Amino acid sequence: MKLLTALSIVLACVPLAGSTFAEETTRSNVLFLISDDLNNSVGCYGHPLVKTPNIDRLAAQGVRFERAYCQFPLCGPSRNSMLTGLYPNSTGILANGQIFRQTIPRHHSLPQAFRLEGYFAARIGKLYHYNVPKSVGTNGHDDPGSWELELNPAGCDRLEEEPHIFSLSPGHFGGTLSWYASPKSDEHHTDGLLAVDAEWVLERCARQKDRPFFLAVGFYRPHTPYVAPKPYFECYPKQDMPVVRGVKEDQADLPAAALASSRKLQDKMTDELRRECVQAYFASITFMDAQVGRVLDALERLGLAENTIVVFTSDHGYPLGEHGLWQKLSLFEESARVPLIIAAPGVGVEGGVCKSPVGLIDLYPTLAGLCNVKAPNNLQGQSLVPMLKDPDVMGRGWALSQVTRGGRRQGRFFGYTLRTPRWRYTQWADGDRGRELYDHEADSRELVNLADDPAHAETVARLSRQLRNALKQTFPASGKTPPKREGLWAPNLTDP
Repeated sequence: MKLLTALSIVLACVPLAGSTFAEETTRSNVLFLISDDLNNSVGCYGHPLVKTPNIDRLAAQGVRFERAYCQFPLCGPSRNSMLTGLYPNSTGILANGQIFRQTIPRHHSLPQAFRLEGYFAARIGKLYHYNVPKSVGTNGHDDPGSWELELNPAGCDRLEEEPHIFSLSPGHFGGTLSWYASPKSDEHHTDGLLAVDAEWVLERCARQKDRPFFLAVGFYRPHTPYVAPKPYFECYPKQDMPVVRGVKEDQADLPAAALASSRKLQDKMTDELRRECVQAYFASITFMDAQVGRVLDALERLGLAENTIVVFTSDHGYPLGEHGLWQKLSLFEESARVPLIIAAPGVGVEGGVCKSPVGLIDLYPTLAGLCNVKAPNNLQGQSLVPMLKDPDVMGRGWALSQVTRGGRRQGRFFGYTLRTPRWRYTQWADGDRGRELYDHEADSRELVNLADDPAHAETVARLSRQLRNALKQTFPASGKTPPKREGLWAPNLTDP
């Protein structure tokens, strides 16, 4: 297996016919790090308990985006949006288990755009959607046109330990709260193996200095099941873990659609289980952070750091009992907000903090611009390069996220939320199923819904207009979301 992988890398280092990179050997590399289901429980984001020294040191080297948001708080739609630079209304991907080739087959993904310009594009772990944990060790719902090399290690958390994992629904893990303090050390776990593979690939990229690379590493933690080595659990004494209070009072002014992601199993949890769950989630974050550190150490040791743009982010946020909700698919701050750090040597401000709302959709035009890579002309995000140079730049000034509700029987409808520097405004079914308004200057936890307060009627009207105008920008030129096509279209690297 190693021989075949090594051969793949050797072949990958041969320039593509017609590529334009040969005369531009000083182009920056890209190291794209993404965690799975990580909210902003991160040290550099001010969390009082969670320890993330390696993510924190990356933030000290680059710009931390304080208000970054996914476009759809669910793995598949979010990742397809991020990797195509298009809103879900333009990708047509509104659920898991789909890939954008089924809806917009000729669109160039972010890594594919880099491939077309001669970059060596490699993926380790999860970038597009995978069913976790069942797809660990496979290509999942991957896009072959995006990469020249794909590595899919599987560790003890996938291959050995499932019988020991506690779950609210025994035998179910990926969509159910579940956790386990493993007796095995980092290197036996999937994320530990991902870091080892990333180090191995970086060592070979360092020998090919005449060809830049786009290396994407997709960690699985802290996605359920929250499995990490036991010492990471010991960092977080169970009795110290926070439990959200006042849930019934909080829910009293919320429309039903806002709480539709709630599940009965989660509602019946005891405080003891809630503390165990939060402990396991925090332990999984610190374990993942240690693997990020190993990759960053390799980058520095190999002399690649000075010419490599590093991105760290997550596919969406993750409520831990706030508003009575857990996991994803809601439109509150805990679900839509993500960590986002970009360290661009020679371009970005070291230790900068940008407070303007931005989205994962902005990563494609940003990285393409930084690396002088030709991008499709229909990208819908903004470039964050001006903010990297000056974190006080406002840019677009808002971020938009969405989810779906209902189904075939009830009729499907959308929820959209607009985040500005001060406000979060949410509409369900154009307001027919409810509205929400939160003033983050006075209510950062979004506990008081001001949408029906007459004193804020003008604000609601203004933000509703702003949301409608923003929403128009999320659709393709046709104004219609592209439908799913039968079968998969296989791209080639010369398609226009």
